[in-house]
Amino acid sequence: MDTTRAILHVDMNCFYASVEMAERPELRGRPVIVGGDEESRHGIVLTASYPAKRRGVKTGSALWQARQACPDAIIVPPRYWLYMRYSRLARDIYYQYTDLVEPFGLDEAWLDVTASAHLQGGDALLIARDISERVLMELGVTVSVGVSWNKIFAKFGSDYDKPNGLTVITPYNAQEVVWPAKVKDLLYIGPATARKLNQLGIFTIGDLACADDELIRRRLGKMGAVVQGFARGQDDSPVRPLCPASHDIAHEVKGVGNGITCPFDLEDETSARQVIWLMGESVAQRLRAQGLAARTIAASGRDFNTLASRSRQTTLPRPTQLTSEICSTAAELLISDWDFAHGEKLRGLGVHASNLSPAQSAVQLDLWGVESRRQRMLALDKTIDELRFRYGNHAVRRLSELCDPRLSTLDPQRDNVVHPVSFFA
Repeated sequence: MDTTRAILHVDMNCFYASVEMAERPELRGRPVIVGGDEESRHGIVLTASYPAKRRGVKTGSALWQARQACPDAIIVPPRYWLYMRYSRLARDIYYQYTDLVEPFGLDEAWLDVTASAHLQGGDALLIARDISERVLMELGVTVSVGVSWNKIFAKFGSDYDKPNGLTVITPYNAQEVVWPAKVKDLLYIGPATARKLNQLGIFTIGDLACADDELIRRRLGKMGAVVQGFARGQDDSPVRPLCPASHDIAHEVKGVGNGITCPFDLEDETSARQVIWLMGESVAQRLRAQGLAARTIAASGRDFNTLASRSRQTTLPRPTQLTSEICSTAAELLISDWDFAHGEKLRGLGVHASNLSPAQSAVQLDLWGVESRRQRMLALDKTIDELRFRYGNHAVRRLSELCDPRLSTLDPQRDNVVHPVSFFA
């Protein structure tokens, strides 16, 4: 275990709410909630400022519950484009200290400054303070920073003292700082895993670190050894570098999907097809942007009454990134699984493409011109992509996407947010 590394974890505090307060100074110090659109049935708390949290507002709760806990809360709609802009501006600051920057969502990132600390006086703590001051001064957002020799304890450190905190965890103080904390405070120990450990009499991170290895393995399986190693500070995982051009880390893409909770229940096949084409077109557009093609297409729907989800998938004879093939396949899968004639209603639906391969793979031509027609359709799709990139996603639209005016304003490509890659990717 290399304890000479200098790893920082930077976490922007109450990120969405902090950005809104940076943009609107009159909101500072007020109980601010960034919440979804209740009319579109996305009425949950995405994040809340610390004054709202102190009043009992919790992330993920319904907005009506938040109003009960804090009647004078100021609820603002999310502006993802703005949050992504602030995230990139923050990462631009990080990139000035090291080229090893790994994002973990929009508001968090690990930095490996082991090789670059000498440029800042040789002290990772000085870098952490400098980053904290610069983000506050240049963006108007506070950050909490954890400093350690591994990513797990650095992440723990940024959570340890909020807001605007700075915590250093070394091999000499780790047992004093980390081990007394509740076991649920360790990365990748969720409520279910914490309950299993509590049943074994393991309540703190120190309890987990000192527990019998075989006991943990039997109770948690393979992940038991992983999280127990985390508790002991045994994490040699590297900081995977950020690509400045894409503002993402290099990783293997295994699937591309889009899903939505519809603004109203879909009671007929026409509306369902309209939404499935909107979702499928976004998936196809993202596949082309990444130079990928998919052989497996899946469509899923969520029932209005039970909220249960049903999903079907099929494997195509050849990989595709064509909008028409992806959307028509997804539509048939969905329609065949729902009986609108007998009152079934869709609350939400999604399209997912997997079994991916590079789009440049060799293709077997045929005597009937099918592949030639597919190539012409692909050229048309790419032309439409270019027009939408330049003039917006509604610059060119399909007639099937305009059947119901209540749905025609949806823009899944613009509103899609890619969630962070797993720590284990």
